[in-house]
Amino acid sequence: MTPEQFVERLKVALPAGLKSVVLYGSAAAGDFLPGKSDYNVVIVSDPLGLPELDALAGPVADWTRSGNEAPLLFTSGQLATSADAFPIELADMRQSRKTLFGKDLLAGIEINPAHLRLQLERELKGKLLSLRRRYLQAMGDNQRLANLMAASLSTILVLFRAALRLFQLEVPSTKIEALSALARHIPFDPQPFRRVYALKEGPAANVAPAKELFADYLRNIEIVIEAVDRHIYPNRPRSIDHE
Repeated sequence: MTPEQFVERLKVALPAGLKSVVLYGSAAAGDFLPGKSDYNVVIVSDPLGLPELDALAGPVADWTRSGNEAPLLFTSGQLATSADAFPIELADMRQSRKTLFGKDLLAGIEINPAHLRLQLERELKGKLLSLRRRYLQAMGDNQRLANLMAASLSTILVLFRAALRLFQLEVPSTKIEALSALARHIPFDPQPFRRVYALKEGPAANVAPAKELFADYLRNIEIVIEAVDRHIYPNRPRSIDHE
């Protein structure tokens, strides 16, 4: 199911309440990998109670069966007041988005850098804890470690792009370009992440030994976390609200 086909289903399901449907993520940023990436969508509806959720259940089930993530669901008021809770996600949506239906409700959202740094610290440390735990579960198996890194990379690169926003207002849309830009501000090695990125485009078995790559991968994530911990956001005349 394409995003456009999904929108047609949504218009039938919510003929009066549907306010906006926005495509975001890799498909809008330009680093979509066919067969590897999925489509990310935000749906805004007023109201959004159980009747609306029931009406959405069928189209959303077909959408997820097509290999896509379940959409994010907001009312217009909730979306407008969520920048403090989801600054990373909304900053990325603002930068790389395509409005498929209705109004562009993301255009007026502003991101407070302090909120961004706090969420970034929490998300990065949570991901580090998860990687350590799953490393133990892999029991040193080369294939499982390679798969673990490949599966985690997209989220790590999204968080690294968010870290770049602490140092500069304009950031690249694609995650690999943002990775290189972040390395100019934080002294970490981007090469392990580029090697893992190659796993997403080819067989994971091509990486051997994966344990050494995992060690480099984890070490450089820790370096970025330490830099985020130490970071004091400089005074700036405006929030992160660029297009």
